Amino acid sequence: MLSKLKNYLDLYIHTRIKYLPISLKLAFIYSIMLCLILFITLSSTLIGIHYVLYHEAEVSITLSANYIEKKANNEDVSNLLQDVKSSALMPGVVMRVTDSNDNIIYDSLPMYISINQVHDTLVHQQQDPDWGDYIRNALLPADLKFVNFKHFWIFYTHRTITKNNETYTLHFLRTITAEKAFLEELSKTIFYAGLVGISISIVCGFLLSRRLLKPLRDITSTVKNIEIQDLNQRIKVQPTHDELEELANTFNLMLERLQKGFEQQRQFVSDASHELRTPATVICGYSDMLARWGKDDPQTADECITAIHAEAINMQRLIEKLLFLARADQKRQVLHKENINLRLLINDITKDTQLIAPQHTVICKQNDDGYILADELVIRQMLRIFLENSIKYTPDGGKITISSENKVKHMIVKISDTGIGIAKDKQDKIFERFYRVDSARTRNGVGGTGLGLSIAKWIADAHDIEIRLSSKLNKGTTIILIIPKDN
Repeated sequence: MLSKLKNYLDLYIHTRIKYLPISLKLAFIYSIMLCLILFITLSSTLIGIHYVLYHEAEVSITLSANYIEKKANNEDVSNLLQDVKSSALMPGVVMRVTDSNDNIIYDSLPMYISINQVHDTLVHQQQDPDWGDYIRNALLPADLKFVNFKHFWIFYTHRTITKNNETYTLHFLRTITAEKAFLEELSKTIFYAGLVGISISIVCGFLLSRRLLKPLRDITSTVKNIEIQDLNQRIKVQPTHDELEELANTFNLMLERLQKGFEQQRQFVSDASHELRTPATVICGYSDMLARWGKDDPQTADECITAIHAEAINMQRLIEKLLFLARADQKRQVLHKENINLRLLINDITKDTQLIAPQHTVICKQNDDGYILADELVIRQMLRIFLENSIKYTPDGGKITISSENKVKHMIVKISDTGIGIAKDKQDKIFERFYRVDSARTRNGVGGTGLGLSIAKWIADAHDIEIRLSSKLNKGTTIILIIPKDN
């Protein structure tokens, strides 16, 4: 039962910490780090002060004990005691000499605490050890003891000597009185200062993390307010030159791309609906006419059937183009690239164009050998799109020229016509979907869906083909295709 409760508490605490806000996590981490720094710094300071005081007492009592023991082994006890009375002891060290019956035969400071009290306190410390006393005794030499009294500390050691078949014990004591009170007060001060420092660190860490993450909260707020129908909002970017500024700029760029994509999608749907509505309306009109009068009038029936068939073919072509662009946008348009001889392809395209456009002069001016890595079907489709536009916007009797030239790294294909041309301010828009140059359509009485050049542009991009356009009104248009060779 207890193990299940412990596991539940561990899971609960881990989950609560995991799903805390980032500001609280940062404040928590910041506080832990500062607490560790404070703990290490203050503890090192306190330990250093303790070491200085303890070391001085340890040195003085150890030097005195070693010196007296050495002299005791070489002199009589009476001479030794006479030396001790002079200056054999370090300042602050008290010496007592007892015989085998624990009778004191010499005491350098009679009013000092008795040896029995020191022994009793040591026994009590060993039976009920305090962690501080335990650490202090562990750091001292084995023959030196730390004795903790209420108002002072004592360092105690003893030496045993034998003279004239009599055993004597030399007791050495060193008192720390004022230093104990100072260290106790210092320890309390450091403890409370540490608590205050930890409290301040928690508050400052929380406030600092909230301030640092304010741009992130602004981003979150802006994102929540943005809807698909309203992508005009942007995140206010503060010139902080940090990762959050970069994130805000990146998000704004993403919003711009999304907005542009949605606008293109809405325009695409609107234009597609408009283009499909026209043949659908024509078909509905002729079908109504056929239902009313076609049964009794064969001429009307033939006219309606011919018109419906033509509009159905136009609709089919439009739908095929829309499906092609949809697959291209979704990156599902599969290309089967292989080595193809561009010269043979240009020959075939030229012959086909001559057959379908007998009212124009179609010639192949130059056709060099050269191999390219491409999907032959879609490359043929791209060239036909450019040629169909030349046929549409070139008056009868005009001239259309096709040529291919082999360069070091590229094949240069040019398609030129003597048509009506394209105004300079409209040349950048002709590859947009459903865009049509109205003046050209009006002049010639022809028009298309406005999707052909968009498809050609996608095919060119998919094959790393660069398209260049040169056109002047009433003088003609030249399309230049720079196609990488398959070396």
